[in-house]
Amino acid sequence: MPHSPGPVRPWIRVATSTAILLLCSARMPAAEVHIRANQVGYDRNGPKVALAFSDATLPASFVVLREGSDERAFEGRVAVLPGETWGRFANQAELDFSPLTAPGRYVLLVGGARSLPFAIGDGPYRELPSVLLESMRQQRCGYNPWLRAECHQLDGRTAYGPRPAGTPIDARGGWHDAADLLKYLMTSGNATAQMLLAYLEGTRRGEAEPRAPRFADVVDARGDPGGNGVPDLLDEARWGLEWMLKLHPSPDELYHQVADDRDHAGFRLPQHEIADYGWGKGGARVVYFADGRPQGLGKHRSQSTGVANLAGRYAAAMGLAYQVWKDDPLQRAFAERCLKAGREVYELGRAREGSQQGNSFSAPYRYEESTWADDMEWGAAELLRATGEARFRDEAESYSRLAASEGWMGRERAPHYGFYPFMNLGHYRLSDQVDARLRVVLAGYYRQGIERCVAAGLGNPYRVGVPFIWCSNNLLVALVTQCELYERMTGDGSFRGFAARNRDWLLGRNPWGFAMLTGVGSVHPRNVHLQTTRLTGRSVRGALVDGPVTERIFRTQRGVSVTEPDPLARFQDARAVYHDDIKDYVTDEPTMDGTASAILLWAIHGPSR
Repeated sequence: MPHSPGPVRPWIRVATSTAILLLCSARMPAAEVHIRANQVGYDRNGPKVALAFSDATLPASFVVLREGSDERAFEGRVAVLPGETWGRFANQAELDFSPLTAPGRYVLLVGGARSLPFAIGDGPYRELPSVLLESMRQQRCGYNPWLRAECHQLDGRTAYGPRPAGTPIDARGGWHDAADLLKYLMTSGNATAQMLLAYLEGTRRGEAEPRAPRFADVVDARGDPGGNGVPDLLDEARWGLEWMLKLHPSPDELYHQVADDRDHAGFRLPQHEIADYGWGKGGARVVYFADGRPQGLGKHRSQSTGVANLAGRYAAAMGLAYQVWKDDPLQRAFAERCLKAGREVYELGRAREGSQQGNSFSAPYRYEESTWADDMEWGAAELLRATGEARFRDEAESYSRLAASEGWMGRERAPHYGFYPFMNLGHYRLSDQVDARLRVVLAGYYRQGIERCVAAGLGNPYRVGVPFIWCSNNLLVALVTQCELYERMTGDGSFRGFAARNRDWLLGRNPWGFAMLTGVGSVHPRNVHLQTTRLTGRSVRGALVDGPVTERIFRTQRGVSVTEPDPLARFQDARAVYHDDIKDYVTDEPTMDGTASAILLWAIHGPSR
């Protein structure tokens, strides 16, 4: 590994009384020490805890040096974690240098091992939202600015719903979901809403904090180079909104998915589509109507029970859009259009409570969302903020109690996207709209989930509190976001250290020493399971990969493999494996919605205190 130094040099001790040299055997090199730290950096006044591990006893102390020099900025004790192991490494320890607040670039030194460099300063993550937007633009469908090409101009033809099967409908636009070229309202509605919330929350922070995120304007609305006077974050969110509006062509219609796993016809660029949905190779793709019932045009059927999950997130996105653009005279009509659509789709959710799942055709995998009250709470909360109508407060409060603290937190296993979104933003957005008693209850729901994750984190030396299931990095983003928002709601900073450890896992403080975002940090995924980068030979910054899973999950997925020999083999553990390998679509595939959620995290990171 480029960040794992070679063996420590043998040492010599002189026994002066006998003039005999006692040499540490040069034939047996000292055990290698590995250091894992956040490769991007640390807030000056926040927790700073790296981790060191070895298969031999670790030194008793560590040093923080100024990068590029031997100047000592801090010295501390190595805090051994008794009984903690990871893979073959039986010696694990934390390196806490939180008292170091002087801005600068540093490295950690443990014995003869040096860490990768990192920064300490004000707002070390303020550029990350703009970096992550590069990945979002690379996922665009209809017109893709990263490829400078149009794709899927025949999307699509209907299935289910009030229109005859195969009726043409305009479903162009939106984002490709991941390495595949499918499009889901399930994930896109969430991504759109989270980016709009990131803009509102980040802008609010910026009014008081110089370290708040910087929302750059370097591309136009199509995503091509050249600013247009609009923050790129809003350009990207609007790309999602325009597609969502197409999926709701009349008050009683809502479509939720374009294409299915017939998409998996081999690697190709999106403008060179070859999949056949019954209208010829590279022709129109199926567009599924959201009817709230089990669906599937092949041998597999979903277990859908309603549409409220989709409707709630749709209403949240549209309510947020109204809040963003309502005061702009040039955009007032667009804001009103969004609010109208949000109201209409919210009512569809009220009428058909339950969850609409994703559809598969020949493969057993699908998005298995089963929760919906959290989405309706979020939708009602945003419509309340947009309209001030008391009915939305009453309904949001009712849904908040139904949702409570239900979710994946504290579970060892969960269905794929079974508890989605991975945190309930409705509690946060409702909390300042209700009385003090309910505010306490809502914060309590967040605390319950966080406490379950704290307990789960005791099972590994990194104190990471998520189950290592598919998309574990998405869970981490959600967990850290929930910790941040809980502190905003309550002023209680007791989970700050826990949140920092989980945040830092995403930025390199993990067994493999990889930041989990492409192009971010010193060591990051380069061989991701992504068609566009593979076929063009280009890289894209800011894509959040799925993240590690248990060895059992990795070995039981269809068609997944890894190039041998595995360069990360010595850092694997049955609890979690990760491979920076294009053959591994389980741990190394970027997801559009995970990246959008990470934009929200970095926009709110470090609440005003």
